[in-house]
Amino acid sequence: LTDVYSSSPALGRYFRSAQVVYFSNESSTVFYQLEFSVPPSAAEFMENTMNPDFIRNVLRQNIYDED
Repeated sequence: LTDVYSSSPALGRYFRSAQVVYFSNESSTVFYQLEFSVPPSAAEFMENTMNPDFIRNVLRQNIYDED
């Protein structure tokens, strides 16, 4: 995840870290926490760029590009 987000043209300059919060071998489930540095007074930035769907789609696109 660190490589995906740090090299993202849209999110790379804001990305700070990724860490696994929970991992289960039984269900192949991983919960992770992403940390971004957000510019001050960034209401529009938070609505658009830091939208959870947008962040997930950056990861999805990376996975599709790998295939």
